[in-house]
Amino acid sequence: MAFYIVTMTHPDGPGWNEHVLEHVEYLLDLIDEGTLKASGPLKGTPLRAGFLIMVADSREEIEKIVAGDPFAREDLIVELTIEEWDPLFGAFGAESSKVLPPDMKPLAARLGYQ
Repeated sequence: MAFYIVTMTHPDGPGWNEHVLEHVEYLLDLIDEGTLKASGPLKGTPLRAGFLIMVADSREEIEKIVAGDPFAREDLIVELTIEEWDPLFGAFGAESSKVLPPDMKPLAARLGYQ
């Protein structure tokens, strides 16, 4: 499993308002399935935007999950980014690859890596 950071930008207005509850229900289902680790709105952006931390076996799997989102179905995503991420330390560190870049090897013990 790999982590992915997904950012969705949406137009404001009646379409967003009409589908936001269905969108959040979809995200809650993804949390229940274990695919979505965390999500929430970005603050201070010109358009509405959300940030999602997801896990999947591939980017293609994430793309399919995003395509199933009500906002995607209703063409309410105006910008989408999907980036693979390796959370080497912090809240998701135990689920990371645990493969430290060479420059970080001196911190292996502090990070709990051997």
